[in-house]
Amino acid sequence: MADRSFLDWPFFEGRHRELAAALEDWAEANLRAVDHSDTDAACRQLVAMLGASGFAAHSGAEDGSLDVRSLCLIREILARHDGLADFSFAMQGLGTGAISLFGTDEQKSEWLPLTRAGKAIPAFALTEAGSGSDVANNAMTATSSGNHYVLNGQKTWISNGGIADVYTVFARTGEAPGAKGMSAFVVPANTEGVEVVERLETIAPHPLATLRFDDARVPATAMIGAPGQGFKIAMSVLDVFRSTVAAAALGFARRALDEALARASSRHVQGAPLFDLQMVQGHIADMALDVDAAALLVYRAAWTKDSGAPRVTREAAMAKLFATDQAQQVIDKAVQLHGGDGVKSGETVEKLYREIRALRIYEGASDVQRVVIARQALADCQG
Repeated sequence: MADRSFLDWPFFEGRHRELAAALEDWAEANLRAVDHSDTDAACRQLVAMLGASGFAAHSGAEDGSLDVRSLCLIREILARHDGLADFSFAMQGLGTGAISLFGTDEQKSEWLPLTRAGKAIPAFALTEAGSGSDVANNAMTATSSGNHYVLNGQKTWISNGGIADVYTVFARTGEAPGAKGMSAFVVPANTEGVEVVERLETIAPHPLATLRFDDARVPATAMIGAPGQGFKIAMSVLDVFRSTVAAAALGFARRALDEALARASSRHVQGAPLFDLQMVQGHIADMALDVDAAALLVYRAAWTKDSGAPRVTREAAMAKLFATDQAQQVIDKAVQLHGGDGVKSGETVEKLYREIRALRIYEGASDVQRVVIARQALADCQG
């Protein structure tokens, strides 16, 4: 059984412990039955299940009061049980994050009841082939045309691309060069001119796509926030959800540690448990240390945001960098301790090995987080 003692840390309130216990029971009872052979169908089923159970309700809030500790707990627990379940929940939140935090009452009332109930699937359309982490250089345009905006350009590596009902799209409206000339829009997937041009296959199957916007017209009321606020909105959303990526990595690492402990206890070498080897004990100790250190950083960032901090750029960057990089190391050790079984297709640690790699790239690659942390440290030093 995974360690739950961290729930007694002062970062959490009684409602968080109740949420964790309820989700743990639900995941044990429901997730094993989901057929993953069709990734799109599995995601739709998982979203519907999370909505029917009430857990997807945590993914958005009409008053903008997202509880980051709850988001992190849900992602950690789901990731420990099923990476695709974590993905499905995460995108319900990230896809509507801009609407929750900056949307109009009309935008919130139209979409949040549906996504929170698991009856609509959203997506966050920010990345472009020519810009990647350098969001300020995005090239997609949104041109004002009477009481509409006309969107032209492409987005790529869009999670839920191809199965989403609505996209939060970031496009250049030209108020100023660079970061200050972008705006955000709510774009229903059935908008004329929105096309899925490529489905992207990855080592851990998830619905991903490249989208083309060809004279896609949306009403001016589809804009989220004010003109030119798109970059600020995107960074604010990532500021909240970056900590949850770290939480998912933590969930993967916890599962890897559990699998390693089970293997080391049950596997015998020369008549004694594998665990009796001092080198194996050293690996287990390092894994346990990395898991606890990651948990402290994850829930510090979440607690800081929930306590009223307007931004947690430094804390979230530290959590994501450490939790994702160290989860990779923890999982690698688990694979090693499993020997040949560790690379056998379908084994738990083999699936974890494929699942964790993308988390070190999306929502800010590890080296980008290092830059963020360093710049924040310098700014703090200079007062």
